[in-house]
Amino acid sequence: MTSYLKPEYPIGIFDSGIGGLTVASAVVKALPKEKIIYFGDTAHLPYGDKSTAAIQAYVIKIIQLLLEQPCKLILIACNSATAAAFELVKEYVGVKALLVNVIDPAVHYLHQHFAGKRVGLIATRQTVNSAIYERKIKALHADITPVSHATNLLASAIEEFGNHPVMDSLLATYLAEETLHTVDALLLACTHYPVVKERIQAYYTSRVNKAVTIIDSSDIVAEAVKQQLEKANLLNLDGDGQKRFYLSDYTESFNQNARLFFEEPIHLQHYSLWD
Repeated sequence: MTSYLKPEYPIGIFDSGIGGLTVASAVVKALPKEKIIYFGDTAHLPYGDKSTAAIQAYVIKIIQLLLEQPCKLILIACNSATAAAFELVKEYVGVKALLVNVIDPAVHYLHQHFAGKRVGLIATRQTVNSAIYERKIKALHADITPVSHATNLLASAIEEFGNHPVMDSLLATYLAEETLHTVDALLLACTHYPVVKERIQAYYTSRVNKAVTIIDSSDIVAEAVKQQLEKANLLNLDGDGQKRFYLSDYTESFNQNARLFFEEPIHLQHYSLWD
């Protein structure tokens, strides 16, 4: 299936903006010798309020770019893109690369560690309306009660403000949803949200006065990537860890935030999806 893929080929990772960097940085820590190509579709962020058809069009364009590199594995580091386009992408990519998304590893983790629990899920409107987490949890026959709540402005606010204290007000508004006060754990089902993970934990500690496990799936997804490469004998054991970053539209906020995730100079290249 993957005999023509080579260990020295890069891993391709994409998201609508900086959110996927939370996953990309986890992949780099787990696999420091791998070459990484990251694509941030900043021209179209956030994906969470876009139509399914629009997201699919963006994603196919990005996939084309990453396959041309060529990438040995492509990681869809976006819950909204996974919900809207994964099945389409899976068919499009075929055997040309390994494919990993951010939802399946998280669902398997919940199945293993939170059976019999109420698990809250905050995500974009696209992800929540798709009910993809609920369907996958049900398919695994996991004894989990999911409680989903759309927090649609949060990704855009994180793109603008990062982990600034101004985020506390928006988080308090969203997390005031009473059903989220009854959960045993809260899954951050958007890759932007780990940027404000500590603020979310602080809300539960100070406002709800309850021990709630905040689940950032970045490390879980990175481990899934590692396992896929190991299984296919495609781990790069001698690489230099080179990283390339492409943006569909340069933004200063992405430039500033990207530097928080990697302890090295970041060079951003512009790549229009529609040229």
